[in-house]
Amino acid sequence: QVQVVESGGGLVQAGGSLRLSCAASGRAFRNYGMAWFRQAPGKEREFVAGVGWSGLNTFYADSVKGRFTISRENAKNTVNLQMNSLKPDDTAIYYCAADTTGWANQNGEQYLYWGQGTQVTVSS
Repeated sequence: QVQVVESGGGLVQAGGSLRLSCAASGRAFRNYGMAWFRQAPGKEREFVAGVGWSGLNTFYADSVKGRFTISRENAKNTVNLQMNSLKPDDTAIYYCAADTTGWANQNGEQYLYWGQGTQVTVSS
């Protein structure tokens, strides 16, 4: 069983920045694709950003390209999401998830392990 724990959420003004972190247990972490998803009230969960097992391949939703950066540190079993130029539309619960295939598919159904989520609120 892999445990995934997010941290770093909070309240920020529009235009500000936040850094989310995700810690995952287990030696197999370096083999997993990792991604961030988010879900706003009344909306479906959506893919935000993903990084493949090696860290060389990253993927972003169009809505966050140029503002968010995903990275991973396999030695520390962590994945980070740097969020800049935040907008009120970015307000959501952000979830970290692990894809055991090693890729970072945009389809959430491919992810086996999920964290409990961390709230991000962007005020206007």
